[in-house]
Amino acid sequence: MGSFRSRLLSLFSRKPVNPLMDAQITEVGTLPQLPEALENFQTEQARKRVVIEGVYPEIDGGRFPVKRTLGDKVKVEADIVADGHELIAADLLYRREQDASWRFARMMPLTNDRWRGEFQVLELGRYVYAIQAWVDRFRTWQWDLKKRVDAGQDVAVQFLVGAELIEDAITRAPDRQAAMLQEWAAILRGAGGLQEKFEAAQNPELAELMRQNPDRRFISTYDKNLTVVVDPVKARFSTWYEMFPRSCSSVPGRHGTFKDCEARLPYIAQMGFDVLYLPPIHPIGLTNRKGKNNAPKAGPDDVGSPWAIGSAAGGHKAVHPELGTLEDFRHLVERAKEHGIDVALDIAYQGSPDHPYVQEHPTWFRRRPDNTVQFAENPPKKYEDIYPFDFETEDWPKLWEEFKSIILFWIDQGVRLFRVDNPHTKPFHFWEWLIAGIKQDYPEVIFLSEAFTRPKVMYRLAKLGFTQSYTYFAWRNTKWELTQYFTELTQTEVREYFRPNLWPNTPDILTEYLQFGGRPAFMIRLVLAATLGANYGIYGPPFELGVNQPREPGSEEYLDSEKYEVKYWDLNRPESLKDFIARVNRIRRDNPALQSDWNLRFYPIDSEQLICYGKCTDDLSNIIVVVVNLDPHHAHGGWLTLPLKELGLDPAQPYQVHDLLGDGRFLWHGARNYVELDPHTLPAHIFRIRRRVRTERDFDYFM
Repeated sequence: MGSFRSRLLSLFSRKPVNPLMDAQITEVGTLPQLPEALENFQTEQARKRVVIEGVYPEIDGGRFPVKRTLGDKVKVEADIVADGHELIAADLLYRREQDASWRFARMMPLTNDRWRGEFQVLELGRYVYAIQAWVDRFRTWQWDLKKRVDAGQDVAVQFLVGAELIEDAITRAPDRQAAMLQEWAAILRGAGGLQEKFEAAQNPELAELMRQNPDRRFISTYDKNLTVVVDPVKARFSTWYEMFPRSCSSVPGRHGTFKDCEARLPYIAQMGFDVLYLPPIHPIGLTNRKGKNNAPKAGPDDVGSPWAIGSAAGGHKAVHPELGTLEDFRHLVERAKEHGIDVALDIAYQGSPDHPYVQEHPTWFRRRPDNTVQFAENPPKKYEDIYPFDFETEDWPKLWEEFKSIILFWIDQGVRLFRVDNPHTKPFHFWEWLIAGIKQDYPEVIFLSEAFTRPKVMYRLAKLGFTQSYTYFAWRNTKWELTQYFTELTQTEVREYFRPNLWPNTPDILTEYLQFGGRPAFMIRLVLAATLGANYGIYGPPFELGVNQPREPGSEEYLDSEKYEVKYWDLNRPESLKDFIARVNRIRRDNPALQSDWNLRFYPIDSEQLICYGKCTDDLSNIIVVVVNLDPHHAHGGWLTLPLKELGLDPAQPYQVHDLLGDGRFLWHGARNYVELDPHTLPAHIFRIRRRVRTERDFDYFM
């Protein structure tokens, strides 16, 4: 108990204070202690002339890390100023959190005292970065010398000043560089002419040697160490498919098994999904079991909700007996990997009244005055089949450790992706502790937050460590709504810590748009989810089969929802969107521009029912422009305007747009071009722009 509390206290007492702060670096990777005495401040601090501020990215003053994926570059900017007219030099320092030595990347000036540097993250886990800057006396001397020579002044003494600066650097340089510097100093002190000395003073090789051995006596260091969490690439780009295992049977009326799930894997892989997300696979309680359509009383054949976890057969570390065995599940995980699919599990920290925890740990549940356990409810909704855990219990350390052990148990079974149910109903501190502890040993683990709650709560959970997050995408339907929301997610500071995962439907969400828009509505929402976001998912088979009947008018619940019953799905129905979904996912896989969120840009198009946006790679080798008709009922047309210069296109040359959805090819001229979309044929274009290229033999082609 004491050990747990001390570790927890250590986690939450961390301050984003930089041990580099105002410290002098005596050798690479070695940082001396901070001066603490007042006289030290007066003699050292007072002579530090450079100020570092306005650092980006920095989340909440360094309290939280930013997020990147393996191989990404971390670009850091800062305002760096000093008094006077001397020139400044600055370094971006970075290291893995567990390393002792720092690496250095030079920062370069932009405009208006803004500086930028970058480094690449090549390992999973955490990196730390900081900034150091100083007055660059040697480069200032070079700059000043040139001005004096251009003005025709006597610079004899200036050459001696430069020689002293070089000789000072010799004391800091390794032997080989020291010898080279000695030769340069000798030239400046020698009897050569003005031209020889001036050329030597301005030599780029000399400048580079001096930059590698700077005078760091009065160096300024940013007052915080900032952190980057590095996740696997799948955190940035993934395609999720949600499926109830018990509804995978090929025989109507029979409860599905893990072996049935294996048989479904080729179908999922052919549609292009690389994550198979399974709702809870644990034993389901009998007490207060829900019937069909959430009926408060179950019939003798009702199977109940998978989220009512726990029975005499076990709890969160057991599998439902009708699904198979734990060995069967592990086999499913391995078979899925053979198809390029990772299995994601639902983590729901709640239990049925029959969960073993209720008897083994009664203090983990809150009791009402009549001594009954408080079931879950969100008035007017009631969940009599679920007991929430009491996170305010006096026994909370054991509760937390047990919940962590659940994650570790499923990691041992081969799972690395977890979709977390309703995390906003559990304490923030718990999630920060849990996720940090898991990712310390398993940095490849991905946590998806299913928190449909207030924006700031969703953002807080992301800051605390959740790798990806559900969004409000399902309810953003108009052009204005989509533009405003996704500009916030991809072009503001939010993108540094919040990775959206877009879902047009879930077992709990059948939107009005899907209920009344017919087949075109499903196609529209799929294209939007798959191209606006690099991470997206669907709840199938209801999505590809176009299931759109609500339980009652005004409800977002499905009629005869498989949350409460075993369903049989005819995957070969002629109206299935499986081929359309496969095409969209293949387009995502084949075009790197669609595998990122930050490159999203919206383009003008003169129709409120048409939305146009694009994504491109940094080198402009892959340019995608998407046009979607947001009206599932009527055709609309409009003139769109593309920023040709930003896209690297010559306004005087035609360019080809290849519709990757319909396979049409069009030759466009200039920035403005006309498109028209009928939702009953194809409600969207996903254009790949191909430039016109002329060969030496005057043969034109597009690439």
